Amino acid sequence: MNANPQIQAEPLLQVQSVGKSFWKPDGDEVVVLQDVSLTLRRGEIVGLLGRSGSGKSTLLRLIAGLDVPTQGAVRYLGAPVRGPAAGIAMVFQGFALFPWLTVLGNVQLGLEAMRMPEAEMRKRSLEAIDLIGLDGYESAYPRELSGGMRQRVGFARALVVHPNILLMDEPFSALDVLTAETLRTDFLELWNQGELPIGSVLLVTHNIEEAVQMCDRLLIFSTHPGRVASEIPVDLPQPRGALDPAVRALVDRVYVEMTARPRIAHADARAEPVAAARIDMPLEHVSTNLLSGLIEALSAPPYEGRADLPAIAQALHMEADDLFPVAEALQTLRLAELEGGDIRLTEAGLAFARSETDERKNLFAHQLLAHVPLAAHVRHVLDERSTHLAPKSRFLDELEDYMTEQSAEQTLRALISWGRYAEIFAYDDQRQLFSLENPA
Repeated sequence: MNANPQIQAEPLLQVQSVGKSFWKPDGDEVVVLQDVSLTLRRGEIVGLLGRSGSGKSTLLRLIAGLDVPTQGAVRYLGAPVRGPAAGIAMVFQGFALFPWLTVLGNVQLGLEAMRMPEAEMRKRSLEAIDLIGLDGYESAYPRELSGGMRQRVGFARALVVHPNILLMDEPFSALDVLTAETLRTDFLELWNQGELPIGSVLLVTHNIEEAVQMCDRLLIFSTHPGRVASEIPVDLPQPRGALDPAVRALVDRVYVEMTARPRIAHADARAEPVAAARIDMPLEHVSTNLLSGLIEALSAPPYEGRADLPAIAQALHMEADDLFPVAEALQTLRLAELEGGDIRLTEAGLAFARSETDERKNLFAHQLLAHVPLAAHVRHVLDERSTHLAPKSRFLDELEDYMTEQSAEQTLRALISWGRYAEIFAYDDQRQLFSLENPA
């Protein structure tokens, strides 16, 4: 039984086998969401967790009626969503306030669209402003408010319409840690006391601790394309302290679920033949400073080469969405291995930590050429050409046969950064040209 006894069985929202695709100018299809199904019931907060690019925000737009699915259906109170639906409101990450309107003016916008009588509209707006703790600021403009106060206005604007479903797209991520904690605590207190005029909440967040503290269920999304990979019930009473052992155990479980992906074989310094892999492996642009920093942190006490991901994230003050790309880049380069929510340095990673600058560059170059096929491909092309030159477009065109233009750009940006550090090639951004500074 769920820890929240107020949850009702009849769903407010049903997402049924939803898919969403976009088409490139050349007619190729890019699948963002595939076969996504979920339900949302009155009285519950459901969290959507997943890496950037897993389609969580796209799904929220489909539910809000701001876009339409390519496949499947979104149903609100049993009826298909074909546009913005009365009873579904949204809180955005970036506040989205109109700077020329006062706090009261911004909050009243939704009610004006409902053609509510002015007296009732003003009464309800003032009640919402008071509820979220901004009583006295009705005549203030957004420029006069702090980030936390502006986000409170965003909440009031959503609450004032008394929505059955409140969609929250990373509503605390643009705030500093203390402000986010205060606003989150205030929201949960009002929710748990039944003072918020909301039926249910669907929350997109990259903060695992936040999701465990707030939600009744967590849906973990995989990427490329976005799918619901697993569902985790949060059967813990409110309020939930961040240091509560049961909360920490669930946080650990989420990390395990989010790193549960096919392992890369031979996670030590021994190279697999490049021919066994493909050049179209997507890469995230992670700076070598971050890669070196994580290796150094892992190699030092108390970790001695192995750490629990939640523990190292907390120690380094990193969100999961910031830590995962760094950890996975190290795994790609066989400098570390991810397993069961832990990260472990390989022999190559430990050697990197012990090395001086020039030795690190040589080791990194070896790992890059051995385990990132695109790096070996670029170097091979440059070696084979008498000029030792190749335009960026030559490799971009190849990648776009397998991935979106944006993903191809990101992959090449990552490769350029790593290749420069390793000194396996040079790149002139103005001329968009790869070259060998010291060809063999």
